[in-house]
Amino acid sequence: MSVTPATPTSGATTKPQETSYKVLGAISVSHFLNDMIQSLIFAMYPMLKGGFNLSFAQIGLITFTFQATASLLQPLVGMYTDRHPQPYSLVVGMASTLSGLLLLANATTYPMLLCAAALVGSGSSIFHPESSRVARMASGGKLGLAQSVFQVGGNAGTALGPLLTAWIVMPNGQHSVAWFSLAALLAIVVLWRVGQWYQGLQRQGAFKAKLRQGARDNGLSRGRIVLAISVLLSLLFSKYFYLASITSYFTFYLIHKFHLTAEQAQIHLFVFLFAVAAGTIIGGPVGDRIGRKRVIWVSILGVAPFTLLLPHVDLFWTTVLSFVIGITLASAFSAIIVFAQELLPGRVGLVSGLFFGFSFGMGAIGAALLGSLADYAGIDFVYQVCAFLPLLGLLTIFLPDIRHTGKA
Repeated sequence: MSVTPATPTSGATTKPQETSYKVLGAISVSHFLNDMIQSLIFAMYPMLKGGFNLSFAQIGLITFTFQATASLLQPLVGMYTDRHPQPYSLVVGMASTLSGLLLLANATTYPMLLCAAALVGSGSSIFHPESSRVARMASGGKLGLAQSVFQVGGNAGTALGPLLTAWIVMPNGQHSVAWFSLAALLAIVVLWRVGQWYQGLQRQGAFKAKLRQGARDNGLSRGRIVLAISVLLSLLFSKYFYLASITSYFTFYLIHKFHLTAEQAQIHLFVFLFAVAAGTIIGGPVGDRIGRKRVIWVSILGVAPFTLLLPHVDLFWTTVLSFVIGITLASAFSAIIVFAQELLPGRVGLVSGLFFGFSFGMGAIGAALLGSLADYAGIDFVYQVCAFLPLLGLLTIFLPDIRHTGKA
C-alpha cells in the first residue's frame, strides 16, 4: 500500500478522486482482525458460563460492559477527530484491544472478565469512527461501496470467531485465547501503514477534499434532519436488539431446543454471521445504484416474516431462516451510515461515532435485558419477543428522498 499520495494538481480539490482499493483493503483487513478478536468473547460464552458458573444475566453484563465502553466513547472520539484528525489513533485503539485479549486469556475472576471486555470495547470505540472516516477518504465518491468493503471485513471477522473458538479455544482452554494476540499485532502493523497514508493526505492538503467527495448540501431543514436521524437510530435499535439476541444467546437457544453440543451450536452461529457478512457487502453497492432508502425498506421491514417464523420451526428451517435473516438484516447498515453522512455533510467523525456508538449501545442494553428475560421466562421466549422488532422498519416512510446527492 502506498503511504504517500500523489501530489495534488491544480484543482485537485474539486476533481473526483480515484477509489483507493489498497487503502480500503487494508482497513477492511484491520476491521476483520479487530472484530474477529471481539467475537471471541461472545463465542466463549458457553465455556465461560460453565467455568465461572455464570447466570444468563451475568453473561449479558459482559456484553453490556463491552458494548457500553464501545458506545459511550465513540461519538466523543468522532467529534474530537473531526476537529483534530489523529492518523495514528487506530494503532492506539488496537493496542487497547490487544491488552483486553491478553487479560481475557488469563482472567481468573468475573471482575477480570469485565475488565477485559471493557478494554476491548475501548479499543473498538477508537477504531470504528476513525476507520469509517478512512474508508470515506479512500472511496473516490463510491460511498456505499467503501462502507460495505469496510464493514464486510468486520462481519467476516465476527463470523470466523465462533469457528476459531470451536476449533482452537474450546479444545485447548481459555489460555489459548492469547494466541490471537498475533492477529492484534498484525492489525497494528497494517494500521500503522494506514496512518502513514492518512498523515500524507494531511501534509499535502488533500484531507478535506477526500472527505468532501460525494457530499453536497442536501437542502433539508434542521427539523427534517433531526427527524431523519431519529428514524435511522430507531431502525438501528431494531436491528441491533435483534442481533444481540443472536450473538449472545443463539448458541444457548440451539443447545436448549435442539440438544446440540456447544461445538455444533457454534457452527450454526457461524452460518448466521457469514450471512451477515454477505449481506453487508451487498447492501452498499446496491444502495449506490437503486437508492439507500429502498435498501433500508427491504432490509429492516422485509426481514419481519422470517423473524416471526424462526421460533416455530425445526432445526433445518432454523438454519435456513437464520441465514436469510442475517443476509437481509445486514444489508441496511452501510446504507444507513451513508444516508446519515449525507444528512450531516462534513461531520463524518460525529456521524460515524454516533451511529457506531449507538449500535454498540443498543447491543449492550439488548444483551443485558434479554439475558434477564431469558433467566425469567426462558430462552425460547426471547426469540418470540424479538421476532416483532423488524416491524419498526415501517418508520422508513418518514425518511426524506435526497436525490441531488446521488441516490439516497
